[in-house]
Order: sequence, then structure tokens, then C-alpha cells
Amino acid sequence: MPSVAGMHDKFDRGGIKIMELLLKKNIDKLGRIGDVVNVSKGYARNYLLPKGFATYVSPANLKLIEKEKIKMALQLKEENERLRDTLEKLSAASCTIPVRANEEGRLFGSVTPALIAEALAKEGYPISKEMIRLDNPIKMCGEYSIVVAINAEMQTTCKVLVVREETTQPEEI
Repeated sequence: MPSVAGMHDKFDRGGIKIMELLLKKNIDKLGRIGDVVNVSKGYARNYLLPKGFATYVSPANLKLIEKEKIKMALQLKEENERLRDTLEKLSAASCTIPVRANEEGRLFGSVTPALIAEALAKEGYPISKEMIRLDNPIKMCGEYSIVVAINAEMQTTCKVLVVREETTQPEEI
């Protein structure tokens, strides 16, 4: 008789063991709460199950997840109302980031999401670096429109002005 874990095993076309799991949390690029997903056995055993992000598919677990989805929907609605206010304020926000650059405006380094989040935090916007969407780090001085995604459905843009830091040259005698 196969073990309990073995009862959930399936194989994909490449011969890799996969498991069918029920998600308990929203996971980027995988699924939302209540989705039944097929993942590799290692991903399930080493990450999803120990962290409590997923559980085995069973009628009892399906009912439990449905109750949690209803509770989460109410919490999400309240949180979305609060976040909409933050988004409106953030869309009108702008921040200035002074950086070291040469005369042509090329930076000695780059402006990353962490620097932008820090500058917005100084302006009074509690934004984490994970919320800032940049295709590539900023390497030139100028004005940029930055996408800030608070969650999967809610995002806005804000202005970031990258300026050359004024350094005083020591006077020659």
C-alpha cells in the first residue's frame, strides 16, 4: 500500500513527480486562494506545505478554504478602501533623489527600487521596495514615472526626479 504522500503523486510528461494541492494563500505566478494547482513534489514538500501556503486536496479542506475565502473577501474589501486613499495621494506625489553623477547626467551607480522606496518613505508614503516596478535600474538624471503596485489589482504612477548631487570642490590655493 502506498504511503499517504504517495497517494497524491502524479507524473508530468517529463517523468517528474507532481502533486495536486489546494492553495491557502495567494502566490504570485501560481494561483489564488482556493485554486487547485499541480506543482512538483519538491516544491510542495519543501516550500508550500511547510510554510502553510497550501494543503492536500480533500472535501474537508475545500469546505475550510471556502469559509476562509469569504472571511478574506471581507477583509480585502476593507483594506482596498484604505489603500485607494493611499493610491490617490501617491499618484499626486513626487520625490527628488539626489545622486552622484557626471556632467552629462550619467550616474555613478543606479537608482533602485530600494532608493525610491526610501525617498517616498521620507515624504510620508510607507511603500516597500517590492511595490515599486522598474524594468531596469535608473542610470541617468531626469524625471521618471514610476509604477507603484500596492497589490495585484491596485497600482498607480508617481514622479521621481533624479538630480545630480551638488558637491563642493575644494578651493585650490
